[in-house]
This record gives sequence, structure tokens and C-alpha cells, in this order.
Amino acid sequence: MPQTSPTVVVLTALSVEYDAVRAHLGDGVEELVHEDGTRMERGRLAGTDWTVAVAELGEGALNASALTMQIVAWLRPEAVLFVGVAGALKDDVAIGDVVVGTKVYAVQGGKVTAEGFQGRPQAWLGSHRLLQAARSALRGPEGVRGHLKPIACGDVVLADDGSAFAEYIRQHYNDANAIEMEGSGAAQAAHLSGQLDALVIRGISDRANAGKSDADAGGSQERAAARAAAVAIGVLRKHRPRGRGGTTEPSGSEDGSPRGSSVHGGDHFDFRNSTFNGPFVGKRVERRDGDR
Repeated sequence: MPQTSPTVVVLTALSVEYDAVRAHLGDGVEELVHEDGTRMERGRLAGTDWTVAVAELGEGALNASALTMQIVAWLRPEAVLFVGVAGALKDDVAIGDVVVGTKVYAVQGGKVTAEGFQGRPQAWLGSHRLLQAARSALRGPEGVRGHLKPIACGDVVLADDGSAFAEYIRQHYNDANAIEMEGSGAAQAAHLSGQLDALVIRGISDRANAGKSDADAGGSQERAAARAAAVAIGVLRKHRPRGRGGTTEPSGSEDGSPRGSSVHGGDHFDFRNSTFNGPFVGKRVERRDGDR
């Protein structure tokens, strides 16, 4: 399909997550294959300016980081979302809720000393533009209970809330509401790519405890992935491509300049993204000494 609209890349780790996002693209989707073998599907998101390219990367933060860098260099998107499932770390975050990452922690960096483990965390903030879109999207009628909170990321499947690792998270990342395995890798890659909006969106499929296997067997991953995908699509319906944010006046400005234009230095107009409904006539007057 011809590339005529700005691109958002939506990354997933598992097939259940990929399928939940892919279901929102409908017909007319094309397969893309990178020369190194990475595969994606790309299609237009109806009712928006966006073309959405979705990939299933597999598990792990290192894998996510490397493949996100590859995909960003390949498709040059305006934004990257990592969408999938996670375990809850707080009692008030229920299975089926969605956590949108205000920041993502990489939780396993540190130094081992005679006094014990000394954490050296890293954290990446979610894009302000995408977080604002998420706040707006979560006010909608989807029936999804959302939390804009930090997310912990480590190369660990946490299935014991009484373990030493779980206690370490509670002590050192106490504001984290969910734990998953890929978000920090994608966030780091987006950070290294420059001015790239990035956000991690996770549906809660378990409580990161011994009941994880039972919850998964009961279909909790499918439900959580579907809700995370629905929130991600809601975010994209609110989010605007750069340069199309609706910050210009809806009609001609008070100084008579065309809609969308701006004045620079009092003697010229910037007509980018302008709309003309009739002729625009200008006159230049030379200033005299003492004029203001």
C-alpha cells in the first residue's frame, strides 16, 4: 500500500497481544518483511490520520530494544507503543484493568557488595503527548478501568509475591503498579532515536503471584490483551501527528492573517498549513528612526 500517512509502530511480545491489536486494523493490511527477516503488518486506522504497523517481537527487554531500533530505522514512525499484558503489583489494580506507563523502570541494574545488593535503576518517562491522549481516551465509554502509573520491567516472570525479588520491587520501586518484561527495552530504543513519542500500555492478566497459571488458563491473557489494545487504539484516536495538533485559530486571527499563519517580527507571515478563503494583500512600510 502506498505510504501516504504518518506511521505509528505498535509492538507486542506474544501472539495473543499481536492478535488483539491486529483485529483493529480490518482489511487492506499488507505484510512488510525487513531484509533481516523481521515481519510486520501495516494498515490504516480508520477514522484517523495514522498508518499502524504492528509486530510480534517475542519476550525480553534486550530483544525488544534491538528490534525496536531496527524497526524505527526502517519505518521512521512518529510514535512507538508497546502493548500487551502484565502482572499487577498493587491490591487496587485488578485483573482486566489497564496500566498506562507514566514511566518505565529497568529494575535489575545494580551492584553486589558485602553489604548486599545496591540498586542502580534506570527509568524512562512516557511521552507527554501520548499520556495526555491516554488521559482523554480513558474518559471514554470503553468500560475499561485505567491507571496512569509507573511500570516495572525485568527479565523475570514473577509468579510468587512472597519471593525476595517481589520484596525487592516493593522496597525499591514502590510506586510501580505492574510488572512486565519488554517495556524498558522499547523505551530505551525510542529514547536513543531522538524525538520519538513512546508509551507502554499493559492489560493486567494476573496478580504476579502463585495464581498466575490458573488466571492464564482461564483466559485472562486474552481479555487483558484485548483491553490493552482497545486503550492503545483509543490513544491513537486522540493523538495527532506532529504539525496537525489543532493549535492554530479556527478562523482568521485578530490581525487579519489567514487561518494557520503566524506573524514573525512584524514584517512577514509564515503561511505553512494555512487556509485561504480569499485574497490576502500585504504592504510593507519602511520604518523611520524612532518608530516602534
